[in-house]
Formats: sequence, structure tokens, C-alpha cells
Amino acid sequence: MSDSTSAGSNDLSGDGACTITAEAIATLVGGELVGDGSAEVSGVAPLDRAKRGDLSFLGSGKYSAAFAASAAGVVLVDPAFRDAAGSAEARIIVANPMEKMLAVLPRLYRQKAKRPGIAPTARVGAGVRLGERVFVGDYAVIGASAHIGDDTVVEAHAVIGDGAVVGRRCQLHSHSTLYPQATLGDRVVVHSGVRIGSDGFGYVFRDGAHNKIPHVGGCVIGDDVEIGANTTIDRGSIGDTVIGAGTKIDNLVQIGHNVRVGRLCLLMAQVGVAGSVVIEDGCIIAGQAGLAGHLTVGAGARIAAQAGVFGDVPAGETWSGYPARPHRESLRATGALFKLAALMRRVEKLLEDHPGT
Repeated sequence: MSDSTSAGSNDLSGDGACTITAEAIATLVGGELVGDGSAEVSGVAPLDRAKRGDLSFLGSGKYSAAFAASAAGVVLVDPAFRDAAGSAEARIIVANPMEKMLAVLPRLYRQKAKRPGIAPTARVGAGVRLGERVFVGDYAVIGASAHIGDDTVVEAHAVIGDGAVVGRRCQLHSHSTLYPQATLGDRVVVHSGVRIGSDGFGYVFRDGAHNKIPHVGGCVIGDDVEIGANTTIDRGSIGDTVIGAGTKIDNLVQIGHNVRVGRLCLLMAQVGVAGSVVIEDGCIIAGQAGLAGHLTVGAGARIAAQAGVFGDVPAGETWSGYPARPHRESLRATGALFKLAALMRRVEKLLEDHPGT
């Protein structure tokens, strides 16, 4: 168990924001420098709000006008727009400029690390095992026999239930809750308001009442998963609810009991997944889509925003609409519906011109 050194909420280390030259950025992203290599930036901003000391990017022709009017000092520019009008001190010609931003951001905004230790107001239960360099913030609660891996950060007011397991280099933000016996892999990020391992919604109507089905399964979150604010992931009723490694879940998502989500999936805001659904590897479920229970979404499939899915979706296909169907079929159905009003007007006109027919 690590020592119980006081860990105040303002006890941070790190350099914070810094400055970087255009020449250094070009080297970092492997791009071609055009203009003043000594131009410096200390922040990033979109083209329409950038100032002279900001870095921005141009990756689409629809932003050419914003680029021309932008005050950004340095801009990452897709090769297709290398000669676009603009007044930046330096432009760096590189493919996929938005993606290349990922290499620059950590240099501009260095994350401040928490000093390891346990805040005086935190509660740590009997038999807890804490790894090396763990931070536990004010009023956090760690239940009996929980296990917290090395370099994990448990922010203020977070709750980790009895017997829960949290891997290495995880971050549990303030007011997140990990129910008893839930498991997180390594490098998992859990944002505020998340509830992991709550009971699923399962009842049997008997003797004139809805009788709760006890949930005794687990909730297992794989490595490198990020879970957005106010998302809930229920534990299994008998087996486990499982979220695969590398999957990213947005804010306000509901995942029901016994669901199995594969590796490297994306689930956008307000998605609802009913119990016992299987979402295979590499799927994308767009915002406000709803999936009925006991179905399978095949590997690499895409579900469009606000789709209502009531049956299995084959691997690699894109489905949309309500009820969801293959995307092109859904577009044709929607197009036909939009034409219905005009068609009805034509029918009504025919009836007016030819009464009694």
C-alpha cells in the first residue's frame, strides 16, 4: 500500500501551456514549412477565433474563406489548399492536418500530474490495496478490499465500491461511481457522473407486482476505454456486461445488462442499448440511436443518428432510419414519404376535376 501523504487538490506539478515555433511543429508532424519558421504559438483555436499566437488547421475547402480572414499565426494546411489565400506567418503543408494536431497538443498543453497521496478527508476501507503513486482526492471513498493499480487518480468525491478492481494509470473524475465488484482495465478514463455496475432493468410480473430480478453478474471495462459524463453501464444479471478494449463512449449513454461491446467501438451521445445486445468490434453507433434487446450488430457496422434498431445488423453495413434498415433503402423510403404530400394534392385535384369518378 502506498503511503498516506496528504494530497491537496491544488498540489500539482507540471509545466502547463508552453510555446513552440512553426519550425518545431513542422518537424514534429513531418510537414513542409512555408513562411516564417520562427513564428511562435502558445495555443490552438479554430480559424475564425484564432489570434496571432494560435495554431489552427485547414483541412476542407469549405473553410477557405475562414482561412483567408483568420489571424492565426501558424496553420496546418492540407496539400490540396497549399496556395489558398491567407495571412498566416507560417503554414505547414501536411496530409490530414486535424490528425496531426494530436502530435502537437501535448507539447502545447502539458497535463499537470497529481502528487501521489491520500487526502485527509478520503475514506479508505479495510483490506484495500493501493498501487504505487496513487492519488486519492478529498472525500473520495474506496470500499473494503478494492484494488487500485499504479499511477491511478481518484478525484474528489469519487466512489469505488467494495471489491472493485481498478487497473493502472486510470482516472476516475469527481462524482463518478464504480459499484462493488466492477472491474476497470488499464488506462481507463471515467468522467464525472458515470455509474458503472448498477443493477440492470429486469423484472418479472408476478402476484400483481413487478418483482425485481437479482443481478449477480459483473461489469468489466477493458483497457484504454473512455466513458463520458453521466453515462451508465449496468452489471450483468447472471453473466458480465463487457466493454472491449479501446472503445470510446460519449456522454449520456445507457448500456443495459449483459451487453457485450467489442474492441475499438464508438458510441455517441444519448445512445441507448438494451439488455443482452452484442456489438462486435469496430462498430460506430451515432447519437440518439436506440438498440432493442437481444440483437447483434456485426463487426464494423455503422448505425446512423436516431436510428431505431430492432433486428440484427450484418457486419460492415450502414443502417439508418426508424425502423432501421440499410441506409440506401432508408433514404429511398424517406424520399418517397416526402413526395407523398404532393402526390395527394394531385389526387385531390383529379377528384375535383372529375367528380364522381
